[in-house]
Amino acid sequence: MRLIAALLGVLVLVACPAPPKGPDPAALEASAEATIQAIPAPDPARYHDVHSALKWLNPYVVITRDGVDLVDYKNNELHHLKPEELVLVLGKLSPAAWPYGRVVAASESAAHAPGDDALIRKNRGIVAGTLEGLHVLINWFPPE
Repeated sequence: MRLIAALLGVLVLVACPAPPKGPDPAALEASAEATIQAIPAPDPARYHDVHSALKWLNPYVVITRDGVDLVDYKNNELHHLKPEELVLVLGKLSPAAWPYGRVVAASESAAHAPGDDALIRKNRGIVAGTLEGLHVLINWFPPE
């Protein structure tokens, strides 16, 4: 009797469908990278006269002590991200967000405490390495 009950229990477990899995993080990252790679190469002629973040039309990031801010001047929004989220967020932007091609503007946060310098340098290195690995040119602006 116990054997039959155990077999029925196993059959019930096998017959139940597995819960649906969420999206695979590696697949999402690969998709975001592919989307970014599909953006045309940078065209310096389109942005060489842009010297202000307020006039910059491509993605603009500000490196902070605890991450990176993606600045959206068009919608007056600031999206605070962990450095490792940057690829996914940039990959979700429409091609219209990249009129200069595959280039972003970046700067360090001007508003920070002296003890934050090491954290900002660390995040700057992570962001720069990530973008360079994606063949995204970085147009550095002075801290704002």
